[in-house]
Amino acid sequence: MKRVGFIGLGNMGRPMAENLLKKSFQLSVFDVSPEAVKAVEQSGAALGTAVIVTSAPSIAEVVGGVDAVVTMLPSSPHVEEVYLGKGKLLESVRAGTLLIDCSTIAPEMSRKVGAAAKLKGCEMIDAPVSGGTAGAAQGTLTFMVGGAESTLQKARPILEAMGKNIFHAGESGAGQVAKACNNMLLAIHMIGTAEALALGERCGMDPKRLSEIMAKSSGGNWSLDKYNPWPGVMENVPASREYQGGFAVDLMTKDLGLALEAALATGASTPMGSLARSLYRSHSEHGAGRLDFSSILRFFKKF
Repeated sequence: MKRVGFIGLGNMGRPMAENLLKKSFQLSVFDVSPEAVKAVEQSGAALGTAVIVTSAPSIAEVVGGVDAVVTMLPSSPHVEEVYLGKGKLLESVRAGTLLIDCSTIAPEMSRKVGAAAKLKGCEMIDAPVSGGTAGAAQGTLTFMVGGAESTLQKARPILEAMGKNIFHAGESGAGQVAKACNNMLLAIHMIGTAEALALGERCGMDPKRLSEIMAKSSGGNWSLDKYNPWPGVMENVPASREYQGGFAVDLMTKDLGLALEAALATGASTPMGSLARSLYRSHSEHGAGRLDFSSILRFFKKF
């Protein structure tokens, strides 16, 4: 299964596609941005790998002759349009093609698209990811997979080329449930980390020294240790480049909305998740929507 169609070459999708190239997969790629398509084409040329580039809007040409398709799209409406839209993926793909959706979307949308794929004669998994842009670039992503175990086994070589940890969460849509819970927790501990660092700095502590102390103490967490939001504390994270790149505030706000929709549907209590969404939504409304979500530090510290 070496011929893969890849749709969605954003901050996450592009390095994921490039890691497939490094593992000698042949890619047919698509994105609404010609620059993104060109960048992946250049990566393939540098590696000596055959890359077929199809420019928008012909998704049909991307998926027509491949063994598997990977999609990495921003939201449920995008996934619905790409898979179910007229002349799009499921109308064009061959029966028997493996479909892997790495987007973070509503579980019910994953189930809807998965059911349509089954009618087409295709096996499909939802496989949202965790690990951020650094994990995507380094090939160390975590995949949370919903779908049949047998389908996951067929997809495993592709996922292993892009990630380090692969978890089978359950049936169709379960990967999205796991991702919604994970990102709600991520938002909460990023906000808590930013708030604690801002308090320490206001009290006269060096944020880098405080980060070192808390990382080895009971307050240690991924945001503090791997994705520190304070500028100058850690290299190669968005905080070190004016919060450019990374995981956008608007996407985090969207993911928190998915978590709250799940909470409403099941009667679960998520007060911290609700507060986190309110803070990120306000942050976006103040012009930070395209900045990395670690820029929530600016809520507590004015630079």
